[in-house]
Amino acid sequence: MNIFVAKLSSRTKSEDLEHVFGEFGEVTSAKVIMDRETGNSKRFGFVEMSNDDEARTAIEKLDDQELDGSHIVVKKARPREEAGGGGGNGGSRPYRPNRY
Repeated sequence: MNIFVAKLSSRTKSEDLEHVFGEFGEVTSAKVIMDRETGNSKRFGFVEMSNDDEARTAIEKLDDQELDGSHIVVKKARPREEAGGGGGNGGSRPYRPNRY
């Protein structure tokens, strides 16, 4: 199961996530997302756990707990949206067909 972790401290590293979630089961990957331009943490990350029951327990036990001085948000990650959207009618503007 892929787990979304938000409101991380800027000090929290991927290894920290792996260690904390590893207390609940096998962690197959853990990554804090970094800003490409500045190299600073974006203060969220993802943890992948191989066992869904262990992942659910980790979510339940770690949500709203303190990690490196920040109360973190932990929940099941939503699937990524399919690439290629973007086109269409310019965001929130109403659709108007050509008048010609």
